[in-house]
Amino acid sequence: MTEMVEVPLHAVAHSRAGDKGNRGNLSLIPYDPALYSLLAEQVTEERVLALFAHRGATKVTRYDLPRLGAFNFVVDDVLEGGVNGSLNLDGHGKTQSFRLLSLTVSVPRELLQG
Repeated sequence: MTEMVEVPLHAVAHSRAGDKGNRGNLSLIPYDPALYSLLAEQVTEERVLALFAHRGATKVTRYDLPRLGAFNFVVDDVLEGGVNGSLNLDGHGKTQSFRLLSLTVSVPRELLQG
């Protein structure tokens, strides 16, 4: 039987962030393509919305990119008005990828890197 372990996403994936107005755009790319299906099950729009709710996020749309082995999340209303309207030090939302990578997921121990 496969031993499952709970780890933060940063242990099994990387992310980049960008902005379009008041929307955050977050990629999620597993280091091992074998984790794609597990991440698809666990990193849902609902979980990501809950993660960013304190920032005023109102909606999350996940775009699955199976040929790339990646996901793209669009998070509405997360940037406090965006770069031109926010007094936030991170108006572009570049640090939001680190917040996404703090989510925990359950993965087979043998698929962990190093």
